[in-house]
Amino acid sequence: MMGFSEADIMAIWLTFKVACIATLLLLLIGTPIALWLAYTKSKWKGPISAIVALPLVLPPTVLGFYLLIAMGPHGPIGHLTETLGLNYLPFTFSGIVIASVFYSLPFVVQPIQNAIEALGQRPLEVAATLGAGPWDRFFSIILPLSRSGFMTAAILGFAHTVGEFGVILMVGGNIPGVTQVISVQIYDHVEAMEYNEAHWLAAAMVIFSFLVLTLIYSTSRRKKVTGGLYGS
Repeated sequence: MMGFSEADIMAIWLTFKVACIATLLLLLIGTPIALWLAYTKSKWKGPISAIVALPLVLPPTVLGFYLLIAMGPHGPIGHLTETLGLNYLPFTFSGIVIASVFYSLPFVVQPIQNAIEALGQRPLEVAATLGAGPWDRFFSIILPLSRSGFMTAAILGFAHTVGEFGVILMVGGNIPGVTQVISVQIYDHVEAMEYNEAHWLAAAMVIFSFLVLTLIYSTSRRKKVTGGLYGS
């Protein structure tokens, strides 16, 4: 059978939905973290930076395992959801969204932090002397001048969420229409020796990854050219 099956299309749609929601949450959570890391002189900057970067070095199954424990009946997140009268998060759509946020956090925080640090303190100090408050400085100075960093963060966060496998499988399992994303669906096809079906989804992922990287490098190149023109 050629093309995408109904289960494949469902997995693609679910993956897109998870990635969109996770990316929005990542930008909302990652931006204040990046701001704090960019400007703080606290002794906690090193440890907090290390915690944020942990998903870069930890095997996804390790992170997924501890998230599964934390979200379960005996974990702190599980106790919280139980207190609030909510269902436990493992093996649910909400659970894989939260797991995706944890796993993709460094891919959003670090580009934003680097872009903000590249600005330096001078533009903000000038804006402050003109009476601009914190929110005004963020929306008038930081956001416009760091937009390439925010764009890179959003693209990387979205793309990394789309490509997740280990964390999703550990926290969400493999429930069609609920937690069965593209990467898990490919794994299913391979296990069933359905290589033609696996090829279609895998090729789509390769093309998607190529387009994402092209977009990021093009954005970076435009930033350098623009910076060179304005700097000359």
